[in-house]
Amino acid sequence: MDLNMIWFLLVGVLIVGYAVLDGFDLGVGSLYYLLGKTEEEKRILINSVGPFWDGNEVWLLTGGGALFAAFPLVYASVFSGFYMAMMLVLLGLILRAVGIEFRNKFEAAEWRRRWDFLFFLGSFLPALLFGVAVGNVARGLPLDSSYNYTGGFLDLLNPYSLLLGLLGLSAFLMQGLTYILMKTEGVLQERAQNLFSKTWLAFVVLHILGAFYTYQVAPELFENYMRMPLLLLIPLVTFTGVVLARRAVSQDMYGLGFAGSSLAVAGMILTLALGMFPNLVPAADPGLSLTIYNAASSQLTLKAMLIIALTGVPIVLFYTIYVYRVFRGKVKLEQGGY
Repeated sequence: MDLNMIWFLLVGVLIVGYAVLDGFDLGVGSLYYLLGKTEEEKRILINSVGPFWDGNEVWLLTGGGALFAAFPLVYASVFSGFYMAMMLVLLGLILRAVGIEFRNKFEAAEWRRRWDFLFFLGSFLPALLFGVAVGNVARGLPLDSSYNYTGGFLDLLNPYSLLLGLLGLSAFLMQGLTYILMKTEGVLQERAQNLFSKTWLAFVVLHILGAFYTYQVAPELFENYMRMPLLLLIPLVTFTGVVLARRAVSQDMYGLGFAGSSLAVAGMILTLALGMFPNLVPAADPGLSLTIYNAASSQLTLKAMLIIALTGVPIVLFYTIYVYRVFRGKVKLEQGGY
């Protein structure tokens, strides 16, 4: 295994880490109005993610930094081509942050309503647009000989990418619901359990539709699996996670349900990544696709940055485990909470 493949795996791990961890944050925010009916319930929802959301975003920053360091051409092409979409994502993440931090500064109902809406909007926009971006990458981007994106913003809103956007949104909703089931009790937990079956079914249906549509739009994503059937174990992880989540929630085993949902999210991302390999950004013209080799930094850079990554990532992992351990258990409202 060479350095290029190691960095492909490392970036993949960081993206999966972000999707699993910040996925439940985005899911909780997107379901904010459906779950939280009273001021107390809304406070519980925000307190459930309050200690974690900013730490979870570190995985996004680390993943973006790793992509820039290892595959700068990919970073340049994707971020410049998706400029407007990325600005909307960043706007959403900013709105979510200020919504969480500012809603409790005053007790006025109108004040809190405004920040509540920004918390919802700032969660819903990224949850939807991340999937739309993935859909456009999966189907192949129109790139010129300099690897610049030649389409427009409206071209990104095509039916296939919107379908994958809805699939990604449903995955985050499922992740958020299993998290709330694990962290709350009483009426709020019952409401989350009732929503889970509908969200789970939506995820399954959208996943099946997405697989069939992908075969029509980008059949080359199935070639690696045809050549190496052993890779089919990865889609099996998704299937296992989906089944595990449903059975665990039905038996009130909410921690196991969250683990199953996380497996489904991770398996879905890894399935796409292995289907694209060695491409990082497939192009409409296959000869212009950005791969782990033609888009990579020099071997010296990859080696030096790998040393830094192997030092920094364990620190992020330790911090994440520590915070989740400290704030484990059911959410209880306190005077110093959000």
